[in-house]
Amino acid sequence: MKFLLLVLTVALLLAQVSPVMKCWGSTGRCREMCKDSEVFHILCKSDIKCCVNPKFLPSKPAATSSAEIPPQP
Repeated sequence: MKFLLLVLTVALLLAQVSPVMKCWGSTGRCREMCKDSEVFHILCKSDIKCCVNPKFLPSKPAATSSAEIPPQP
């Protein structure tokens, strides 16, 4: 009976933990500090960082210089 009471208490405490806020199309997490494998991209509500894995961020298009493009005849 004591074991059942302990399990019930732990389950209720775990249910009270706030859910993780997601950002950037559900690929990022709102955190105070980003992990080493994540980068800060935008701000979530209440000035918390949206930490995103770099592979989910849009890449910038490569800049082409006019010297690389041959002139049109």
